[in-house]
Amino acid sequence: MHNPVLVEALRGTLVETRHSGAVAVIDASGKRVLAIGDIERPIFPRSAIKALQALVLVEAGAVERFGLREEELALACGSHGGEPDHVAGVARMLARAGLDEGALMCGTHWPLHQPAARALARSGGAATAIHNNCSGKHAGFLCAARASGCDPATYVDVAHPVQRAVREVLEDLGGAAIPDEHRGTDGCSVPNFAMPLGRMALAFARFGTGEGLSPVRAAAAGRLRAACAAYPWHVAGTGRFCTEAMTGLRERAFLKTGAEGVMCAALPDQGLGIALKIDDGTTRAAEAAMAAMLARFLPRHDVNRAELERFAKPVLRNWNRTAIGVLQPTAALLTG
Repeated sequence: MHNPVLVEALRGTLVETRHSGAVAVIDASGKRVLAIGDIERPIFPRSAIKALQALVLVEAGAVERFGLREEELALACGSHGGEPDHVAGVARMLARAGLDEGALMCGTHWPLHQPAARALARSGGAATAIHNNCSGKHAGFLCAARASGCDPATYVDVAHPVQRAVREVLEDLGGAAIPDEHRGTDGCSVPNFAMPLGRMALAFARFGTGEGLSPVRAAAAGRLRAACAAYPWHVAGTGRFCTEAMTGLRERAFLKTGAEGVMCAALPDQGLGIALKIDDGTTRAAEAAMAAMLARFLPRHDVNRAELERFAKPVLRNWNRTAIGVLQPTAALLTG
């Protein structure tokens, strides 16, 4: 199946770039609400499922044992920009588990937030693993390992109890076993499991509602959603789409981006999960597509629908900040 074009980039009045992809919207009972393109092909969700991975942190009892704050739970669900308060939050998580940043196995890169990266360089500092956008998730894994009495030194191994628990969570929420051949390694070195978009959307519908989950798991999902709604800046950071959208929507939506054009969302009030993939891996197209989906499925009277239009049709500017075009969803996305 050839996926349709979901988003177009216009320079002036002419289409310059077309971004094809697929979208699944599923309710918590498993009913297919919307399917655009091939939603059965397994794809790697990458960082879009960090909130699902963070369920093992809560279920292990690490929140109570280490006194983790809500903003630290949001960091465990997020891909932060490496801003100073992000880094400080991750350091607190590690310290409470009796660890330091040397325990992190996510690899090193400079902060994604460019002002933070420049400030770090000007100060004579150097990037370390704690600046990695995945360090919050990894700190969560380390806290879960400590709380479970597992060796934290091997927490990224697929056979480690924490990663086995993550796989069980994904199979439970997605409603299907994940074949061994669908396992890959994420950019931050933890296992990443390929799932069809339909299964990913179902997982987020269940994450958003608790339907079909054990009472313990449903409570853990609610706790993580509440933390991200209260502290959306910790999920991404200054000027980032996930943070900006959730700042307005709060409890009405949880959304999370992933690498290679993947994005997922939960709409608890509507009982829906959304999962999408842009074929060429472009983040800007994934954000525009998700904004259009959120606006489509939120109630018509929702005050944030107009704000989402800004993300669904962002103005494109050159280096002089001159408006030169627009990114816009296609009819296939808006009416498919």
